Amino acid sequence: MTGVAIVNDKTRLPVAIIGSGNIGTDLMIKVLRHARHLSMAAMAGIDPASDGLARAARLGVATTAGGIDGLVAMPEFRGVRIAFDATSAGAHARHAQVLASHGVTVVDLTPAALGPFVVPSVNLDANLDSTNVNMVTCGGQATIPIVRAVSDVARVHYGEIVASISSRSAGPGTRANIDEFTETTSRAIEIIGGATVGKAIIILNPAEPPLLMRDTVYCLVDADADTARIEASIHAQVQRVSAYVPGYRLKQAVQFDRVELPARFARTGAPAAGIKVGAFIEVEGAAHYLPAYAGNLDIMTSAALRTADQIAARRLAA
Repeated sequence: MTGVAIVNDKTRLPVAIIGSGNIGTDLMIKVLRHARHLSMAAMAGIDPASDGLARAARLGVATTAGGIDGLVAMPEFRGVRIAFDATSAGAHARHAQVLASHGVTVVDLTPAALGPFVVPSVNLDANLDSTNVNMVTCGGQATIPIVRAVSDVARVHYGEIVASISSRSAGPGTRANIDEFTETTSRAIEIIGGATVGKAIIILNPAEPPLLMRDTVYCLVDADADTARIEASIHAQVQRVSAYVPGYRLKQAVQFDRVELPARFARTGAPAAGIKVGAFIEVEGAAHYLPAYAGNLDIMTSAALRTADQIAARRLAA
């Protein structure tokens, strides 16, 4: 163990990060630079040679390479009230159990989905008292706000998202959790986005130089839906997301096409014809630790930071 924990000054809650990879390291830098109500207490990893642990130590953050067990044994852990899990869906189940036994709230950046799905611009306020919140996936954070924007003003019979990310920004954790990504995102499109049926696809793009994260969102709505209201709702939602992810933007104008709906949508109550809404998003990372093309990772850490900061603010005000 190395480093010195930052003392709680009564305006910030100490937090720990589990996972010293790209996501955990970027998140640590965001907490140190941009958090309003959080202070870094400790980072835990399992690779003693990881750049994340070395960087944390240089920045004065207490570290351990002993994973969750090493974390709870640290003296700095006694003051921790919120922990970020930036490991894997498989590891999160035990992490959540251990942290819950110590009364620590968990912000889960894996696709484990043990707690409620949270997309800050959509439903954070309703989940500020939850003890384990799930940040869905990078594709979910980028696209569910758009699906929700449409469903706020029209019935969405079907929502489909395609997240295209640079293969360079897809580390071992992302690649190992592809199945969980599609399942978790599809469920969240329905639960948070408001679509009757949701589908998610992820593409790892090997292009060189690496491309920024691109997301395509399609929603099928009724033929008499008010397209002007849909477009206005989408633009308002983009502004809300960009407040905490500055590189989040519409790549082009929202598209509307009248289509004949396939017979399989009859079970959703959809009419025979409707309107396909198309929105195209680009996410450029803030490059705090990760390269700018890794918008898929930046949107996760930015959303997690916003979530934990608001949870902390609520508790400090109580």
